[in-house]
Amino acid sequence: MVTRSLEEEYVKLLRDYLNGPGEDQLYFAQQMGKWLLAHDVSPEELTDMHGRALEKLGEVPEFVRASFSILTEVMIEYGNEHRSVHSWRSRHQQMEAELTVAQAMQKRLLPNQLPDYPGLEIGVVSIAAKQISGDYYDFICQDRERFCLTVADITGNGISAAMCMSMLKYAIDSLREMPLGPDEMLRHLNRIVGRNIDPSMFVTMLYGSYDTHQHCFRYAVAGHEPGFLYRAAEGVFYDLAGQGSVLGLCPNSEYEVQEVRLEAGDILILLTDGVTECKKNRYYLQRDELVLQMQAELGVHAQKMANALYNRLLALSQFELLDDYTMIVLRRT
Repeated sequence: MVTRSLEEEYVKLLRDYLNGPGEDQLYFAQQMGKWLLAHDVSPEELTDMHGRALEKLGEVPEFVRASFSILTEVMIEYGNEHRSVHSWRSRHQQMEAELTVAQAMQKRLLPNQLPDYPGLEIGVVSIAAKQISGDYYDFICQDRERFCLTVADITGNGISAAMCMSMLKYAIDSLREMPLGPDEMLRHLNRIVGRNIDPSMFVTMLYGSYDTHQHCFRYAVAGHEPGFLYRAAEGVFYDLAGQGSVLGLCPNSEYEVQEVRLEAGDILILLTDGVTECKKNRYYLQRDELVLQMQAELGVHAQKMANALYNRLLALSQFELLDDYTMIVLRRT
């Protein structure tokens, strides 16, 4: 809104410039323009103010005065667009603020530290492609010898992914005291997800239990990428077995328990499709190419391996992360 003091300042600026054009007046005009934008003064208001300022400086020819009617009408359209952009900017700023809150909430849902068990190294890298990740992972310590872990991929991202992740976290926490196997846990979660998320969304998940005394990993898969098993004695990477319907798709889905035992030097690599769908130039990295990358990082601590693999794959994809990336490395020492 144009105030009397602003209009007086504008008249003075215009008078000084017409009496002797100089850089000082032009600089002040630029600063005034920034102030007008910041205070949402529309283009047509500025046009009217300029016309009134001319009247105060002296007699204005009739054809000039009449021309301001045309200019004002033209500026009205500019003003409408200006208000539209301002409204969009305000909504964008509000959305950015909401995403920042969701991002902070999401970080609190992920574990602050990794479990520490003798004879086992654990490494994790989880990076969001955008502000909010659709990947979720967690470790649940059951006793001195056993812990559960889960890695999941939620369709989409943004606020809806953060809300779904929150639901998964509290659902798992509420079931953790029950003596459930991986298949039973997925059946419970499948019903919870199906009742509480939009039909257009679903969740893929691997849920497993690791016995650090027997070094036995029992797990079940709900439409999720099972991952890899490295056998140190053979020097070979194998695909982990396992399949099952995604969570939230069919309420009566059944899930099958798989079991692997780790010998000294063996490695489990669990991940989301942001790892397996990494692009090299225009093409997705083939599974055998991914295995070559993993073989190049053997023989180091699990966390160093996870970090190095992320850096390798990021470099291959020309430092463009197309999807959320999560990798968990378990290495028996």
